[in-house]
Amino acid sequence: MTASTTQRNDLASAATRPAHRPRMQAPVMLETEGWEDYALLDSGHGRKLERYGQYRVVRPEEQALWTPRMDASVWDAADATFVGIGDEETDGRWRMKTPVGDTWPMRYDDIGFLGRFTAFRHVGVFPEQATHWQWLAERITAANRPTKVLNLFGYTGLASLVAARAGAEVVHIDASKKAIGWARENQAEAGLPDLPIRWICEDAVKFVAREERRGNRYDGIILDPPKFGRGPKGEVWDIFAALPEMLRACAGLLTDNPSFLILTAYSIRSSFLSMHELTAEALAGRDGVVESGELVIREEGGGRGLSTSLFSRWSADG
Repeated sequence: MTASTTQRNDLASAATRPAHRPRMQAPVMLETEGWEDYALLDSGHGRKLERYGQYRVVRPEEQALWTPRMDASVWDAADATFVGIGDEETDGRWRMKTPVGDTWPMRYDDIGFLGRFTAFRHVGVFPEQATHWQWLAERITAANRPTKVLNLFGYTGLASLVAARAGAEVVHIDASKKAIGWARENQAEAGLPDLPIRWICEDAVKFVAREERRGNRYDGIILDPPKFGRGPKGEVWDIFAALPEMLRACAGLLTDNPSFLILTAYSIRSSFLSMHELTAEALAGRDGVVESGELVIREEGGGRGLSTSLFSRWSADG
């Protein structure tokens, strides 16, 4: 074998050798049983019965394949029931049994925010995210240093409020002007007007690319992308086409001494293992740990667990 042949073989071997990756933990099931202003009361037959503040709400839930435990009369007495249009029941209307105002107040861990019935069956908060909120707040507090957090697809801002209250400077990005307006309302409702949060209406992909060019870096990044969406100028987001490059770009926005990255994926036909391997690939060369699995809401009183989404998250300290 010639020297040049040996060199080519060595290069080929190096190209196929797995890069150093964070430690891996999967599957991980992160559960919440709710809190004072939220509870999953019952579920089954493709629906879920929840309590948001003072209201009981019925919404579609395709993961609830089992039989409800509560009597049908309890479900029928709900204050609001979402009636979907189309196969996926993501766009529809609410049937109200009780007069409901435009908004109503709720609290999480003493942070006030507003509920609101939308045409996409949501009410402004994803309760299963509470496990992430507690986790990121603990890391921001424990860091005991200035922490800069980027919240992409930030919706109504609960994660941003939690992070900022814990001591972080937050940049919150969402492509919807309505969502940004709602997030600002939530900050006012929380009575925390001085928290260092920049609320920006912008396409997430364009913002990340611009931050990369500017050399701006973050200690923590939160991504909660939809399956499909549009930016303020008609930009198209498709999670399967866009997420790999977005996640790699986000990894490039982390500082030299970062703390965490959180990815949540809703309503997609995929496996947590796909998120797990993608996150590990994007963070190749870093230490820490990547844990991936499902976010689960447990029925009130320790009942059945309802899986709502996939997640993958990395922390530098494990």
